[in-house]
Amino acid sequence: MPLAFCGTENHSAAYRVDQGVLNNGCFVDALNVVPHVFLLFITFPILFIGWGSQSSKVHIHHSTWLHFPGHNLRWILTFMLLFVLVCEIAEGILSDGVTESRHLHLYMPAGMAFMAAITSVVYYHNIETSNFPKLLIALLIYWTLAFITKTIKFVKFYDHAIGFSQLRFCLTGLLVILYGMLLLVEINVIRVRRYIFFKTPREVKPPEDLQDLGVRFLQPFVNLLSKGTYWWMNAFIKTAHRKPIDLRAIGKLPIAMRALTNYQRLCAAFDAQARKDTQSQQGARAIWRALCHAFGRRLVLSSTFRILADLLGFAGPLCIFGIVDHLGKENHVFQPKTQFLGVYFVSSQEFLGNAYVLAVLLFLALLLQRTFLQASYYVAIETGINLRGAIQTKIYNKIMHLSTSNLSMGEMTAGQICNLVAIDTNQLMWFFFLCPNLWAMPSTDHCGRDPPLLHPWGQCLDWSSCHHSAGSCTVLCGHQALPGTAEHPGIFQ
Repeated sequence: MPLAFCGTENHSAAYRVDQGVLNNGCFVDALNVVPHVFLLFITFPILFIGWGSQSSKVHIHHSTWLHFPGHNLRWILTFMLLFVLVCEIAEGILSDGVTESRHLHLYMPAGMAFMAAITSVVYYHNIETSNFPKLLIALLIYWTLAFITKTIKFVKFYDHAIGFSQLRFCLTGLLVILYGMLLLVEINVIRVRRYIFFKTPREVKPPEDLQDLGVRFLQPFVNLLSKGTYWWMNAFIKTAHRKPIDLRAIGKLPIAMRALTNYQRLCAAFDAQARKDTQSQQGARAIWRALCHAFGRRLVLSSTFRILADLLGFAGPLCIFGIVDHLGKENHVFQPKTQFLGVYFVSSQEFLGNAYVLAVLLFLALLLQRTFLQASYYVAIETGINLRGAIQTKIYNKIMHLSTSNLSMGEMTAGQICNLVAIDTNQLMWFFFLCPNLWAMPSTDHCGRDPPLLHPWGQCLDWSSCHHSAGSCTVLCGHQALPGTAEHPGIFQ
């Protein structure tokens, strides 16, 4: 089959610009390649030369100092951008599969954008760890050009009566939003750090933890990808393969994870709650409100990760059902019927009816599910341990100010009393460990009783099995929620 950027059928009519340059879809796609080529051409020499180790102005022993504003938001938007670009590549390949000649402009710009997106986040990470923000001007120019060219493409789709029923129109709109948000993140970095367009740039001091040679637990300081994959622990894993690691190899904890820091946070929450409540309102509820004020945000974050992981669990059966249904129809090749700008456009239904697309979506859904599940476990366990350390410190501090003979008639020492009361702190710690399970099961049960989700299962199995599973989940949810409602404030009295 002939290979060309705009195709070779109709005597190369795709190269004509009689009705205007921007009204030619192939030319607009070629215009969208320019920003990605610019970024690759600018950043590759900088990355390969290795300027980071030479130009760093802040000398710290870790290369994980994250200090640019909007860091996590940038990584999240980049992951979303990569996913949308993968969908655009797949949509272009499906559209190109039914043409007489190869139209590279349907998927090659998206492929270049995918490479540029990966390069941008690698480039940003090296700039951030080397503390040389002036080189971010390349990303500012790239996001601006990408946003402008993608907006032109979106407007031209709208002018040619291409609407939301076509997947390419929806993907282009999403790309406009993502590039615009990344541009806003870059502008916010300039506003906060003032590395360009300002006479006096803002200096940022490194965190105390990264200046301490004894701190080797870098989870709070690494980038979002390393947090999700624990890539920063490779040094510990390699050391553990050679010999058992001890506390000296692990090092000290960061300041935010130490017992004294969490004790001060808990005391501040108790003091704030005591000022709000009157004498009649103080009690178990006030204690729980103080605990939620001190550690509730992390618990909500863990629960959110768990709910997202449970919701992604439904993607597997749905994708497998679609794949089996597609293969059961003798794997027929669909023929897109809609044609604009000289090429075929794929609808969302046709896109999700392809077995290969569903296989990729299944892989990504399972990957995200395990990532969210692991993140939920980590946040819940870390929060529970911090809570136990804070409460034990508070109890120990209180007991040290009391007379042992008054507490137990002289029969127990202060250490024995601390060990006895520590049992309650362990129970609270385990409550925080298991708290995300309280609403993970009801959310799963609610989605499991949703007819659109049960319809494929009802076809593959039978409706009685689905109803039996939903009823079992409902009963289990009730038994699971009962232990979590018990209040145990004795350790604070």
